[in-house]
Amino acid sequence: MPCNHARDCRLVPAGRTRSLHTLTGMTLQRRVALTHGLALAGALALGALAACSKRKPLGRVVPAGAAVLALGDSLTFGTGATPETSYPAVLAALSGWQVINAGVPGDTSAQALERLPALLQEHKPTLVLVSIGGNDLLRRLPEADTRASLQHICELAQAAGAQVLLLAVPRPSVAAAFVGSLSDHPMYAEVSAALRLPLHAQGWAAVLADESLRSDPIHANARGYAQMARSVYDTALGQGLAQRR
Repeated sequence: MPCNHARDCRLVPAGRTRSLHTLTGMTLQRRVALTHGLALAGALALGALAACSKRKPLGRVVPAGAAVLALGDSLTFGTGATPETSYPAVLAALSGWQVINAGVPGDTSAQALERLPALLQEHKPTLVLVSIGGNDLLRRLPEADTRASLQHICELAQAAGAQVLLLAVPRPSVAAAFVGSLSDHPMYAEVSAALRLPLHAQGWAAVLADESLRSDPIHANARGYAQMARSVYDTALGQGLAQRR
């Protein structure tokens, strides 16, 4: 058959044509298989990442009506507001728990530790909310002593059969408070990690950094305590300590 192209026409033998078709088909199959393999690997990797991102709650549900001990200082007591607007009182209304306000203004972590055994024996709480150490930091007491007292408080509560939710306290800083950027002292996260306890982070820091939520530079007002109670309740829900009512 004559060729109409300017260049030479070269016929490919029939057997070689079939070989080329076979090789092309094999190449396509391999590409499809490789694509499917990569897609499957990607899906498995995404599934693994999703599983890792879903952290298992650290706590057990504390039922409505259960005794919950709020251990602390003036921030727990509710200085700057009325007793019914303290954070333990607002939290009781939100959760249905019987929250015992064991806040003593001026208390250090060592003094709270000294009071704790009698409180545990009297109230037999299912949950202890630990918010202490602010006065230690304000008075510049040795941080190693504060950390040791804080850890001992949590361990005593656990030994009594109670769960513990640790409430972080911010570093005292007039400059940071003035610009609204207080941050938690790192020892609370360290104790939480060491004892595998749920941590309520940036609760007091957020309140005390907002002038509209403070009654004075180191205490909340009613609005501030209400915000703290809501954020503690949200953390309890997220950590499996509470069920939404």
